[in-house]
Amino acid sequence: MLVSETNPKRTGWLAVLAFAACIGLGHAGAVQAADTITYRLKWLFNASVVGDLYADVHQHFKAEGLTVVVKEGGPERDAIRELELKRAQFGVASADQVIRAISKGADVIVIAQFFQVNPLQWIYRPDRIKIDRLADLKGQVLGVTFGGNDETILRTLLARGGLTGNDVNLYSVRYDYTPFFLKEVNFWPVYRNAQAVFLGNKLRAAGEPFAFFNPAEHGVRFVANSLVTSGDMLKKKPETVRKFASALLRAWISALDPNNMNKAVKTLQRFDRDSSVGTLRQQLEITRQLVQPDPKVPIGHIDIDAWKQTEQIMLEQNRVPVAVAVQRVLKPQLMFKDNEPLRMKN
Repeated sequence: MLVSETNPKRTGWLAVLAFAACIGLGHAGAVQAADTITYRLKWLFNASVVGDLYADVHQHFKAEGLTVVVKEGGPERDAIRELELKRAQFGVASADQVIRAISKGADVIVIAQFFQVNPLQWIYRPDRIKIDRLADLKGQVLGVTFGGNDETILRTLLARGGLTGNDVNLYSVRYDYTPFFLKEVNFWPVYRNAQAVFLGNKLRAAGEPFAFFNPAEHGVRFVANSLVTSGDMLKKKPETVRKFASALLRAWISALDPNNMNKAVKTLQRFDRDSSVGTLRQQLEITRQLVQPDPKVPIGHIDIDAWKQTEQIMLEQNRVPVAVAVQRVLKPQLMFKDNEPLRMKN
């Protein structure tokens, strides 16, 4: 069952900001069918959570004997906090949220990583900014959300290019894209599989060139949405954790299977009635590339090195006071009956 607690007005791209045997699970603590599980997402219902929506709508949870309530996230909904308060049993959180939480003693573990490539990138005009190397950002007006992850990522990129904030003009980004359209700022943070699609389509229709700046291509891998639960949940109900993760990852694979595109689009249309079918298809295709850029790497794979780098970045920028050794809360990719990771069909 899907629950929306925010009910924001979704009007175009302004509201689309914004997704175990191997981990030592035994057979004890089998889930009771009558138990209701609450799953708190990180953000609103959109293409970034298509696998989560698909799991509920197409009864992947029910197939595992689970009763699950999927709830939207948002600025006032912190999944990890809700795990601590026992208001949710599973949730979605980005690596920075996990690292900050465990630095404060939170009992949280990561059992799957949805995005192998962070969807937070920058759209830019290559006819105005030529970026062959990071040093090329010098002297440019760069859009950034002060206090947001994009500021953390951008400052890391600048440092890698031998630059500081004094070498560029950082422009405070709001929800109004007018400065970008008016070419006052030609480097703007976006979620690649969300509002970037709308912006790109508008620029394409106007005959304007555009490109996307992906921090990962410059060596900065800042981990995005991942599946979390509490250590207490894993200890007391390991079979519930196994069943939940199994159902969810299978749903993500089905939702992003090109053969199921129409089915996935219809699923999203139930929650995003303002976006056209064409836009939803574009968003899904990009989401697939972000979730599984390498077909050899299974959906849900935890990139431990990227998590370690994310922690190091946060330490360097004083986002956490001390090292937390985040790898200790990362569990291996969930394995299934055939002892092979789930993979998307070719």
